[in-house]
Amino acid sequence: MEASMKILRLKAVLARTGLSRATIYRYMNLNEFPQAIKLGLRSVGWAEHEVEAWLQERIQLRDGFFHR
Repeated sequence: MEASMKILRLKAVLARTGLSRATIYRYMNLNEFPQAIKLGLRSVGWAEHEVEAWLQERIQLRDGFFHR
């Protein structure tokens, strides 16, 4: 059985990451943040599991850096 996918809207992404809207879009343009999913003419969202994986990467980078 496939797990259900949750889509996060911008406010939720901002709250989870602590980043600003501008930073999220800048990181997306640099391919350093998960790409948004177009949901409609004027709405986008992000796959929750991709945002969570991105956050885990940041933690691993931090831990790898500080434990050398």
